[in-house]
Amino acid sequence: MSQPSRRSLLAGAALFTAGTAMAQDNALQPVEGNQGAPMLGPRNPPREGQNRDFVQPPATDHGAVPNLKFSFADTHIKMREGGWSREVTERELPIAKTIAGVNMRLAAGGVRELHWHKEAEWSFMLAGSARITAVDTDGHNFVADVGPGDLWYFPEGIPHSIQGLQPDGAEFVLAFTSGAFSEDSTFAITDMFAHMPKDALAKNFGVSATAFDRLPKTEKFIFKTDLPPPLQNDEIAGPKGHVPQDMKFHLLQMEPINSLGGRVRIADTRNFPVAKNIATALVDVDPGHIREIHWHPNTDEWQYYVSGKARMTVFAAEGRARTFDFQAGDVGYVPMSMPHFVENVGNEPLRFLELFRASHYEDVSLAQWMALTPHELVQAHLGLDRALIDQIRKQKQPVV
Repeated sequence: MSQPSRRSLLAGAALFTAGTAMAQDNALQPVEGNQGAPMLGPRNPPREGQNRDFVQPPATDHGAVPNLKFSFADTHIKMREGGWSREVTERELPIAKTIAGVNMRLAAGGVRELHWHKEAEWSFMLAGSARITAVDTDGHNFVADVGPGDLWYFPEGIPHSIQGLQPDGAEFVLAFTSGAFSEDSTFAITDMFAHMPKDALAKNFGVSATAFDRLPKTEKFIFKTDLPPPLQNDEIAGPKGHVPQDMKFHLLQMEPINSLGGRVRIADTRNFPVAKNIATALVDVDPGHIREIHWHPNTDEWQYYVSGKARMTVFAAEGRARTFDFQAGDVGYVPMSMPHFVENVGNEPLRFLELFRASHYEDVSLAQWMALTPHELVQAHLGLDRALIDQIRKQKQPVV
């Protein structure tokens, strides 16, 4: 095989440099009118294109605001036979103190082994189907199948499992009630057995210690096994029966709150009683519309973007505001009481989840607040035409 000549190498380098320069010339630049200047140094145009409002921020952005975005695409994937997982915690997104998230994929037959956490676990099924199991502190058991758009919730300390079903297994996003959570710190049944003396296990189960000679030496975490039987054949009749509160919820099957520019579905203890510590809103925004300017007075908001493209401006008081861009697989975060909107900037419907470490969902609508405050007072503050103030909607319209 012939080696390239020095001349061909130099020509290739020149073409590469010219191509790079052309790409940079056509790329987004930090220039607005007479402000800014084109970049001359190294850059990453594809990455900058995903964060347009970092490169060309709106004139209303001002001051120092913490980072409120992190993408699952930037996280480390833990691959196992039977699936994978990746997480966004306060290690990746330091502002996110109330909730941490995990994105998990289980192949058909793949099992997230029997385990439990100090934190409650909430989940939204993205694709496929799975079987979930749990047993509560009173000995009630729970076995159910879940599909796209379904939620589940396991309270703190309740042991449970997840298994992917035919034909393609499942993918889902999990949320936990602490930003410091890590999936590496869960209590796994295999890990526990490996670190219990065999004589204690023998006494606990009333058998010989030799019965435990083939135990795994480390946790399995995610592993592949046989598919389970049909659901009706997999349920065990326990002495206490099934759990008194259903641990799954068909979010997509509920009637949405319809607005001019989209739809919102809310699940909290009012319709999903077991979910005592996470309230949820699934928001659909049509192209060209926004999730109205609002804020949440009871807790921070953790977001997961399911599909579409969005931008969000957050006002942080003291003259501070910043705009962030999002696409599918990104995580967003808004501290408590900070006003914000989420705009669909793409050509396709935008779908994202709002999660709150709270028993119930609360928000304050900017438009409703102004409409229900004496109009002469609002006019004195903002100098708006009285006719404009008089026609502001008095009912919440979550998406406009």
